[in-house]
Amino acid sequence: MPLPTVDHPTQSGQPSRPHRRGRLTRWRRDLLGPGGLRILAAAAGGYALYQAFAPSTRWWLAIVGFTLLGLALDRRGWRAGLGLAFVFGLTFYIPLLSFTNIYVGDFPWYALSVAEAVLTAPVGALVAAASRRLPLWPAWAAAAWITGEALRGRIPFGGFPWGGIAFSQPDGPLLPAASLVGSVGLAFLTALAGFALAALIGELIGELIGALGARPRPPWRSVAVLGSGALLLVPFVLGVLGLSTMQRGTDAPTETIAVIQGNVPRPGLDFNAERRAVLDLHAQQTHQLAAEVRAGRTPAPTLVIWPENSTDIDPYRNADANAVISAAAADIGVPILVGAVVQGANAGEGYNMGIVWDPVTGPGDTYTKRHPLPFGEYMPYRSFFRLFSDKVDLQRGTFLPGDRPGNFDIAGVPVGDVICFEVVYDELVRDVVNGGAQVLVVQTNNATFGYTDETYQQQAMSRVRAVEHGRSVLISSTSGVSTVIRPDGSIESSIPLFTPGYLTPQVPLIQVTTPGTVLGGPLEWLLALATPVALAISILLARRRRRAGADGAPAATASPTAPGSTITTGGPTAATTTEDPTP
Repeated sequence: MPLPTVDHPTQSGQPSRPHRRGRLTRWRRDLLGPGGLRILAAAAGGYALYQAFAPSTRWWLAIVGFTLLGLALDRRGWRAGLGLAFVFGLTFYIPLLSFTNIYVGDFPWYALSVAEAVLTAPVGALVAAASRRLPLWPAWAAAAWITGEALRGRIPFGGFPWGGIAFSQPDGPLLPAASLVGSVGLAFLTALAGFALAALIGELIGELIGALGARPRPPWRSVAVLGSGALLLVPFVLGVLGLSTMQRGTDAPTETIAVIQGNVPRPGLDFNAERRAVLDLHAQQTHQLAAEVRAGRTPAPTLVIWPENSTDIDPYRNADANAVISAAAADIGVPILVGAVVQGANAGEGYNMGIVWDPVTGPGDTYTKRHPLPFGEYMPYRSFFRLFSDKVDLQRGTFLPGDRPGNFDIAGVPVGDVICFEVVYDELVRDVVNGGAQVLVVQTNNATFGYTDETYQQQAMSRVRAVEHGRSVLISSTSGVSTVIRPDGSIESSIPLFTPGYLTPQVPLIQVTTPGTVLGGPLEWLLALATPVALAISILLARRRRRAGADGAPAATASPTAPGSTITTGGPTAATTTEDPTP
């Protein structure tokens, strides 16, 4: 009976050179596949996933992307898994993060994209291992993806979870599941749908080949077809169940909250070159709103929201800026939540803050951004990164982080504030909801990114947050797109890019805590812990399989077998065929 030849080690104890060449050949074959189809599937999958993100509404392309990734990784070795997932990451992150190059050049864009792809690569190794050895492998694979997202959301420099899979789904039928299992659960279900479809396609192809007589399949493989089909249905069932926990705010009390978009003199990094002009533009829109209220054409707001960077002149130190804000607050007659840059105690240090500005008493409660953006609001390892690009010196100062959530009671309204990119961090948004917020506010400045997709991607994140926590979300942006988002994730109204204006919605104040708020954090840890468990099981199964093969192999002469080809082993009464278990 044919058996694989034994590759005898050299005197140094290492495998001989032909064996090394064989392993390299197998790795290349696993990576490329027939005619390079595997690497093409991985590349196409990453780009399909990108096409699911805003401003696109093609939510289903996220599932297609994971299906292609699953087909590329199916039963591959861990080395090929690393390479294929890296390719998938490149074709996903390079177009997704293209907004980062608009004013600072290509190097930061490519560097960030490659870094994110590198962090994605280990997920491919885990998915490949799961597909080779674990039953119901799509569920383990989706858990591995969540582990990768958790890693990217924390390292390096506090993480950068932009491109979280949940944020591809604000227009899809899975979105209501966010109110049930949080954004982490929504991401898991999206990946699960794609991997389950890949498994189903693989099983159906196997059934077809078996029916044609090319490769007999045991009857139990039909159960695998049913299992893959059942896993594919799970996300959509939970999407329907999520409708029962999704908040709509129809029976909640309401308050009128005004959102101001003052616009900027020009887009780009020098949007605030005329800092006083930016402040004046926001004050001007507030005065116009006050005039409309006095004329009876617009309902009087309970409070007003200004965006991040609405004043880059420290109003605590500059009497002129203080007077402009105070005059606007006095005219409208209600508190304004002002986005301000405030100087720190030391030169070059500052705070990105939200300040509640009372029309009578002036500045009051504050929130300091807890997660300043590396390379945008502070420069880590400046001297090191200067070796690669002199653009690092465009970031001159250092913003210091705050130490508490952005919870305010403004004119009796419990408001939860996050600033700009903080909306992408699960725990920061969850903290303000757990702190009692009944409406969520995102103060942001997107003028830096011009007319790119960044503002729409951020808007999609806010839509998912609305459903996840059952709260209205008010986006106040210097240059757009300022938006009013209902608790069900739908858009009530918005102001286009680089257009001054204001919104005065009736906002429901919701006190109900969704299951998604409660379960989101623990679910992430549970799925992350499932990944090493799955890895340990796959390793144990591989060792047991190799040991069983060695124990059951008859003492016979060996004949050469190509790496990765089928190995046939026999016992006293039967023969079984298995794939080469070598990674």
